[in-house]
Formats: sequence, structure tokens, C-alpha cells
Amino acid sequence: MTETLSSDNISTRLLQIAKLAREAPAMVFTTLAHHIDAELQQEAYRRTRKDGAPGVDKQTAAEYAMNLEGNLESLQSRFKTGAYKAPPVRRVLIPKGDGKTRPIGVPTFEDKVLQRAVSMVLEAVYEQDFLDCSYGFRPGRSPHQAVEALRNGLMDMKGGWIVEVDIKDFFGTLRYNDLRGFLDQRVRDGVIRRTVDKWLKAGVLENGSITHPETGTPQGGVASPLLANIYLHEVMDKWFHEVVQPRLHGEAFMVRYADDIVCVFSSEKDARRVMDVLPKRFGKYGLTLHPEKTRLVEFRRPVRKAGKTPDKSNGPGAFDFLGFTFFWGLSQKGNWVVWQKTAASRLRKAIKEIYEWCRMSLHVPVIGQHANLKLKVTGHYGYYGITGNYRSLCRFHRLVEHAWWRWLNRRSQRHRMDWERFMRLLERYPLPPPKVVHSIILSQRSRDPRSRMR
Repeated sequence: MTETLSSDNISTRLLQIAKLAREAPAMVFTTLAHHIDAELQQEAYRRTRKDGAPGVDKQTAAEYAMNLEGNLESLQSRFKTGAYKAPPVRRVLIPKGDGKTRPIGVPTFEDKVLQRAVSMVLEAVYEQDFLDCSYGFRPGRSPHQAVEALRNGLMDMKGGWIVEVDIKDFFGTLRYNDLRGFLDQRVRDGVIRRTVDKWLKAGVLENGSITHPETGTPQGGVASPLLANIYLHEVMDKWFHEVVQPRLHGEAFMVRYADDIVCVFSSEKDARRVMDVLPKRFGKYGLTLHPEKTRLVEFRRPVRKAGKTPDKSNGPGAFDFLGFTFFWGLSQKGNWVVWQKTAASRLRKAIKEIYEWCRMSLHVPVIGQHANLKLKVTGHYGYYGITGNYRSLCRFHRLVEHAWWRWLNRRSQRHRMDWERFMRLLERYPLPPPKVVHSIILSQRSRDPRSRMR
């Protein structure tokens, strides 16, 4: 009951900040830190994941909780007096699908709690400023909603010209001075801004040594996604909405999820004009576009000629967004619609990880392998299980079965497991069948062209 009351109090307070920010869009907040009191710190602790890897201090969430009240009281005092010292972020490299790696930052647990508390207050302000085209790491918004918005916008516009925007190492090249300038437009609270600066200057621990990059915010920090959204809100979202769209001849809209950006134009001329100015626009803020991955794609709806087979010659394009390939296909009624399927690179990566896991778990009992594979397969369906992607889900299911059979067949030289024997094993230990979890439909709101303007 006490926890519920505390959460209600926090929500009311944040709603008051949001209401003020919404009613005064030009207002600069100079006093926000007083909202981050003991009660909000407690709520921030509750919202912080407890199963994450420890940071440079090697302190786990369980160890921090052993003296929770004292630790939060100390954190609150250091934050308010300016005595808080942001610890370096431990950096780990996560493999990407193209053979490269992505740096992920791992803050200490206490730092995560403070970042969560500050983000909760900043979020109440900036959620009133962010545009509807932005979906990444925002409350109540998901990648599936971004996929649906893009699909519905393409259907409403009957296709068009796609500009895929790929920023090279965005999280590593974001400039601090530009970020500070963007924050100045809305939040100038001394305590909060001083703490944000400490996070930017905290340094990175990698291979036993600490470095202090002059740009970037490491992925993995709790506050990093919000700061990144503030940066791209100014660099891309507002510019596209306030400067680009009024100067276009045809319709246009954009969808952004973090630093994954897709712009759609009804006119090829408009698309090429924007494509030409994008490098200069991003270069102004220290960002570089990937020359090969930033591309223009023709994605017009194919035409159906009277008495002839539907012609796809004028709409052959396909493109990827958030792990899905968008392409034109026929519905059951014979109409052209935009479909999504699991991107080939993502499917290869998922199967490669399953093969590697089966190899590493070769001598784990079958019941244990089955339990883990069920979780992995269910997790895959949880993301890729969208309307129209059933065929890709079935293929994934078949490939997982094949991977499992292949490595079970290597467990013993004497007792090989042929396919027939494996089928009998599957009857006892079945893998979850393909399942559509997310329904992608044309919503009434998405049909309103005005919904694409923000």
C-alpha cells in the first residue's frame, strides 16, 4: 500500500511538470532538482533493473539493497550538494550482425539509479516536445509501433521514395557542446546540468585503462537514450518538420527509432533534394552519414493493368527497418499491400546464435537444452511475430529444429540420432510453434495525413 501511494505521488508530481512543459513550450526550467527527493529516488530504484551486469565497482543490485535506505540517503545528499562523482563506465563489445562490434557501457548500479531518477524528471519535460515521428526509448512506444506507423504511412501514400538514413557511430560521435546547447533551450537547472556533465566526462574503462572521449555517450547508460533523443530531436525531427516539409512539392513523413531513420517522399525530386542536403545537415553537428547505407530506394506501389498480371516493374524496391524487410506483395483479395518479413541478416544471425548455443551446450541434458531453446524461440516470436511474417517464423522454427538435431547427432559416436529418432524426441520435447504476437493493422489515426506531419 505504501509503495502504491509513493508511486501515485511520483506520477502526480511528474504529471504536473509535464503539464507545465506542455502549456509553456518556450519555458526554460531552472528549478527541477528539488523534485528528485528521497521518494523519487526510491521509485527510481524500483524501476531500475536488478539483473544487469555490475559496473566498475563490481557491486550487484543485491549487495546495494542490503543497506538500501542508507545508500539512497547518501546518494541523495551527494547529488544535491554536488559531491557525487560519476564513476567510469565499463565498456564491453557486443558482436553485430555484420561481423563488427557495438560498444555497450555498463554503469554502476548506484549510477543507474541516479540516471533513472534524473531521466524521469527530464522525460516529463521533453515528452511534451518530442514529435510523433520519434519512437525509440520513449514511454508507451515500441519498435512494433514504429514498424506499424511506417507501414501504414506507406499504404496511405501508396508507396513512394525511401531515404534510409544511417549515422556512423552516432552514440560515439555526439558532440557535448551541441548537446549542452540543446539542453539550454529547455533545462538549465544547475544541479541536474552539473550531474549530466559529470556523466559525459566520467570516462570509459576498457582493457584495464580509463579513457576520456571528447564526444559520444556510451550505449547502455540509463540516461543515454534520452540524451540521444534530445540530440536527434533538434538535429533531425524538428528540422524535417519545420524546415523540410513546408518546402516540399509532395507529401512526406519520417519515422525514427533512436538513430534508425526512414524518410518517405511521394516525389522523387523531393527525395533527391533532401538526400543531397542531409550530409551537410548532420555534418553541422559533428555527425557523419554512412555513404553506403544511406541510400535512396524506389518503393512505389506496383500497378495492375487491365486484363494482365499485376506489374511489379515500377515498384521493385525493398528496404530494412528495425530488423524487418519491407516489400510489396499481394493480399488474399489480390490487392497490393506492404508486407514485412524478418530481414535476412537478422535471420542468419539468429540461427548462427542458435547453432553456437547448441554447440556449447552439447553435453547438457536434453531436458535442459529443451528448456533453454523454448525461451530462445519464444523470444524470437516475441519480436518478429508480426502479421504477415508467419512464413519467416516457420522457417526459423525449422532451422532451429535442424540445428538441435545436428548437434544432438554429435553427442555420441555409437548412438547416432537419425531424423526419425529426433522426430520422436520432438514429440516428447516440442519446440513452441510459430506464433503471431503483434497484429499490424491500418488504424484510423494512421489514415489521417495530419498524423504523419508530427
